Amino acid sequence: MCGRFVSATPPDQLAKYFGAEAPSEERLLAVNHNVAPTQAIYTVYEHGGVRRLDTFHWGLVPFWAKDPKIGSRMINARGETLAEKNSYKRPFAKRRCIIPADGFYEWKKIEGQKKKQPMYMSRVDGEPLAFAGLWEVWHDPNHTDSEGEAMELLSCTIITGEPNERVAEVHDRMPVILPPDAWDTWLDRDNHDTDSLGKLLVPAPSQLITVRTVSTDVNNVRNNGPELIEQAPPVGDD
Repeated sequence: MCGRFVSATPPDQLAKYFGAEAPSEERLLAVNHNVAPTQAIYTVYEHGGVRRLDTFHWGLVPFWAKDPKIGSRMINARGETLAEKNSYKRPFAKRRCIIPADGFYEWKKIEGQKKKQPMYMSRVDGEPLAFAGLWEVWHDPNHTDSEGEAMELLSCTIITGEPNERVAEVHDRMPVILPPDAWDTWLDRDNHDTDSLGKLLVPAPSQLITVRTVSTDVNNVRNNGPELIEQAPPVGDD
């Protein structure tokens, strides 16, 4: 599972890094060191033959949903069953995306402690992580735009899979992190070969990831700032 992550890299830098068009000014987001489900997040996707960086709702809302609240239960999608689940098989075939993150949090059980230990995981070189994701468009029947068309909600989910050895010490799942040489294939709207696409959903190399203990302040979504990702004493030692 991936339930919290960090989005701190400026959007113009993210757009350049992923070779995408930057979002318009009204779509810009504030730096967020404690991104939580259902919040707006940056997403890289292809539309009209152009790679774009834009703002999406975190929590996939299927096109057939009657209520967008269903997205709160779809922040993650298991990579092993994408082609089987009604909510995911269509976007897996047609609407794949990359969700940039500076790092992500997981909570580790500590023997003899009631509190879990929050851990922060990021790339050893400090570059953004490229989470594999899916996106969808939901049309709101209760709200229309200036032309009388149903308002659109762009939403996404982060794909998870088996952990690498380093992450396995903390949690039994991790986000699928795509290497740069897989981005073109993953984002290609004309590629519907889900069998070959599924082969990209493998654990990132352990040596790519660095892990450190951080403060339990991250447990509260209202806490937000760079201090959340700083090294902190383990639970029970502070």
